[in-house]
Amino acid sequence: MIRTILLGSVALAALVACSTFTPSQVSVDQYVDDARRIAGEDLKFLMPVCNPQPAVRAVPSQAMDESLAKLINQPPPEPGQAFDNLYYVGSAWVSAWVLKTSEGLILIDALNNAKEAADLIEGGMRRLGLDPAQIRYVLVTHGHGDHYGGAQMIAERYGARIVASEIDWQMMETGLEFDSKLWDRPPKRDIAVRDGETLTLGDSTVRFMITPGHTLGTISPVFDVRDGGQMHKAMIWGGTSFNFGRDMGRLDGYIAQTERMRELASKWGIDGPLSNHPGFDGTVAKLKARANAAPGSNPFVSGQSVVDRAMRVLNTCARAQKTRFLLTAQAGAENIYAAAVGVQDQRGSHHDDDDHVHAGILALGNINHAPPIAFPFSVDTPAPVGLTVHRAP
Repeated sequence: MIRTILLGSVALAALVACSTFTPSQVSVDQYVDDARRIAGEDLKFLMPVCNPQPAVRAVPSQAMDESLAKLINQPPPEPGQAFDNLYYVGSAWVSAWVLKTSEGLILIDALNNAKEAADLIEGGMRRLGLDPAQIRYVLVTHGHGDHYGGAQMIAERYGARIVASEIDWQMMETGLEFDSKLWDRPPKRDIAVRDGETLTLGDSTVRFMITPGHTLGTISPVFDVRDGGQMHKAMIWGGTSFNFGRDMGRLDGYIAQTERMRELASKWGIDGPLSNHPGFDGTVAKLKARANAAPGSNPFVSGQSVVDRAMRVLNTCARAQKTRFLLTAQAGAENIYAAAVGVQDQRGSHHDDDDHVHAGILALGNINHAPPIAFPFSVDTPAPVGLTVHRAP
């Protein structure tokens, strides 16, 4: 089993390695150029992660809610099937995946609110021949409202259990990093998992990899998928953008986790890279391509080398952003940097032309946090019958 201590050791190694680094604009540009080269054409949808990010989170506002409403109200894509046992029932902005097992369904993320979950998740499942009453678990990849919004409704309507990391349960209970009136309230605490633990339902097992960065308790689930007679291994990267401002520890953690998951992806043979935002893995285009693909061909099977490159792109973009923050701190120019990206002062603001909004990765700051940090562009419960949670030693 994966030891939780590995997270700390890898993060510490990354921190020590970076501590003697002298930042410069040349190094920022080099990181971005490297990321672009690694991404090539097939992973260019990840490049918005390399865009400059402000040092402070914006606080909630009417304008921010209006931007969020535009994202939620985009025409949704058709629900579709990525693998024999994995289906997409998400929106144009946020993903919702359904893993079909021999003993029921596992829903991975639940969109922004109950209405959207009813329209897209329940409605999409029925169109695909799936019965929402068979949902046994709802996995919340991280504690932001665009992923937990419909979870409580699904749980109450179908008796499903809700799974999240212990760290993000605490965040959802005690102080949301982001909030909006367009998001339903966080779900009630249910099953809390730690790094490396697994959930087995019927013939399927999901391994919960805690990959802190986007939130401190982000889960990147790893599980087997089937395509015809072939088995593949998929990973949903649970949190992509740098939505936490000038928090060097979070960036170091993100860098460390991309390095760790790159190594594990090679070890485990992960060849199906997925995201919980369709814009970060080309979900919609791949669904259309799969519907017309020849037998034995699946655009969601990218290959282990592509998974490796995706982790390298995210790692390199994180290093570029960290270097930007080091430069502004070194120059004592944080206010200039914030203004350049549309943040008016250290108390936070909003910027409607933010790349993060246009890319469809919106995060809203919690006005109760003092000071706000950044708006970028982008107690376990008893296990129910049918659940096997394997504890990491």
